[in-house]
Amino acid sequence: MKKITTLIVAFVLAFSFTSCTEDSLQSYLVESQEKAGFLTFDIPASLLQLKTDDVSAETKATLKTLNKINIVALPSNADNSAVVEAEKAQLDKIFKGAAYKSLMRFSHEDIKIQLYYTGNGDEIDEVIAYAYAASKGIGVARILGDNMNPSDIMKMMSEVKFNSKGVDFSKLSALF
Repeated sequence: MKKITTLIVAFVLAFSFTSCTEDSLQSYLVESQEKAGFLTFDIPASLLQLKTDDVSAETKATLKTLNKINIVALPSNADNSAVVEAEKAQLDKIFKGAAYKSLMRFSHEDIKIQLYYTGNGDEIDEVIAYAYAASKGIGVARILGDNMNPSDIMKMMSEVKFNSKGVDFSKLSALF
């Protein structure tokens, strides 16, 4: 009888540990590095430098609150449309979790972009840009930082010029 009780308790504990594992963006990013077809890279904050001095002191201060940027992308092609859709479904499930708060949604051409964040009010720990287009693929960029301020980040992004061909990243020298 004692063996049966021990076996049942062990089974219940094993089941509870496996059923309570929640998908997270961190685990998704790590797992994506091993998957075929994915493009992944990390950019440490030490590489993020402004190329010009024609930006405000606030923008420079905001840049100093950033720690790292993680980027994962899966380009779409004729052979992997089912894989792209499966990855989209997985990311949609992750972002429906309570940890991620929606900041804004917008579209550019046929690309749907959603911005999320974690943290409290004026002290954000991460900002996530999630983009999807059936014809282009799927991508996630996660910006990690310490007590980032959303309004300061929006001001910083406004100094990165937008044009008809997309974003002009010429002010961020280390990336390009």
